[in-house]
Formats: sequence, structure tokens, C-alpha cells
Amino acid sequence: MKLGLLTAPFPDRTLSEVADWAAAVGFETLEIACWPREGAEARRYAGTAHLPIGTMGREEAAEIADALRGRGLSISGLGYYPNPLHPDAAVREAAFAHLRRVVEAAALLGVGVVNTFLGGDRHLDLDENWSRAEAIWPEAIAHARDHGVTLAFENCPMIFSRDEWPGGHNIAYSPRIWRRILEWDGVGMNFDPSHLVWQMIDIGRFIREFGSRMVHVHAKDVMIDRDGLYENGVMSAGRGWQVPRMPGLGDVDWGAFFSGLYRAGYDGPVVIEHEDRRFEGSEEAVRRGFLLARDVLRPYVK
Repeated sequence: MKLGLLTAPFPDRTLSEVADWAAAVGFETLEIACWPREGAEARRYAGTAHLPIGTMGREEAAEIADALRGRGLSISGLGYYPNPLHPDAAVREAAFAHLRRVVEAAALLGVGVVNTFLGGDRHLDLDENWSRAEAIWPEAIAHARDHGVTLAFENCPMIFSRDEWPGGHNIAYSPRIWRRILEWDGVGMNFDPSHLVWQMIDIGRFIREFGSRMVHVHAKDVMIDRDGLYENGVMSAGRGWQVPRMPGLGDVDWGAFFSGLYRAGYDGPVVIEHEDRRFEGSEEAVRRGFLLARDVLRPYVK
């Protein structure tokens, strides 16, 4: 395994600057945030563009990859997390157009994984969304496969804010739907254990069932605020009681988590995803959060 970070919390830094710091403090791999540079999403933890997607040629890609290798860093994957099943066709088309460009950039860099969302229309139920996914996704999956790239969907419900209520913006969150997704050829899972905690889905059982199809892992924790849960109830879908934290500060049992990964044969990247408000407000705070997570996870990543 290699321990790394997702570059999204450094929107005002160049990739070279992020890489310099990451290498200096002992990280080994980067998931590079690849939103469009123009018209990027305004939601939190989105919009960072650390690669010139769409204009990068083979020579520039080789220079970027060589520069990272020179710092002792690999690229775990390219990350772009839109809503490709958005109810607005124009939004869907823009998401898929950029996703195709991210796939092409990954191929130029020699990167085999692009992390993304399957998406979802919050007004449709699961089966209605799945029917739409079956109609919409095959072309994009084939495009990735033709470029030697695996699309890795993250298991996040995206149901945390008012504009995501009631059905969420990503249906790839439960075992029921993952069994369907993994029937598709050329896709894998970008696994984040924190999303299972507040859904009360058994993490160990989930790894036993799907571990062989995990191609990328996010390390993010979540704390269940029991007072918030009492106040808002489970019908609030995590709003007011599900608190993203850095690894070690929430309810994920990281020893059991890594034990499950090792038993499943997973030996890929483990990338810290930073969504902890306690470590926001300044770049220094963001870095402190990453360093705390690094120290919690390092004993398990060998």
C-alpha cells in the first residue's frame, strides 16, 4: 500500500507546490483533483483543477509524471466527482464531456484509475436512477476501457445538503446497487468507509463482499453526533448528526478496516480525503489535518 492525499483542499497551490509539501512530510502518492478550470462546481470540496485537462499533450504529461516521480511520488488516480445523472441534460453532458477528457489525460500520464461518481437524480427512486444509468453510462465506460483506464465509483450517497434531498446525488452507496454496478466490465470501486458508518452498513462485511473490486481507497472518518441524532433523527439522512472528521477522530475502527483490506488482498493506494471543518480556515490548518491523519494511518500502511 501507499499512503497519499487528495489534492482538492489546496485550490490556490500548483500541483508542484502540493507535491513538494506532500513528499517532504512523507506521503507517497497523490490523487490529483481534476475539475474544469472554467465553470467548476461551487460546492465545498469541489472545483480544484491541478492539471490542464483538455490541453495537456503527451510531452507535458510526461514532464508532470517525471517531476512527481523525481519527488518519490506516484499518482494514485485522477479525481473528478460531478453528478453525471443530473436531471438537467446540459449538466449531464458537460460532466461526461469533461470526464472523457480526464480519462484521456489519465492515459497520457500512464494512470490506470479515474475516480468519479455514478451520480443520481434526487427526485427519482433507486430503480429509476439505475435504468437511466444503464442507458447513459456504457459509452463513457467503453471510452475509459479503450484508453486502458478503470472508472472507480465512490460509495458516497451525496445526500448532505438541501439541494441533494431527498434521494441524493449518487446512488452507488449500498450493497444492493453495488452488485449491479460491478456486473459492468471495466469499472471498480473507490472505497470510503466513512459513508458506511452513518448508514449503519457493516464495514467488515462490505470489504469481504466487495474487496476484490476495490481499486482505490479513501481514508476519511466520520463522527456520529449523538445529540444531533437525537434532535434530528435518522430521517434527516445524516444532516445535523453526521460529522466528517480526519482519520482517528471519528467512529471508523481503522485497525479492523486495514485488517479487512489486507485479508481481501488489497494492496493499492490509501488516500486521505480532507473534509473536516475543524481543520479548515487556513492552509496551515488543512496541513495539520493531513499530518494528524498521516500519523494515525502510517502504522497500518506498509
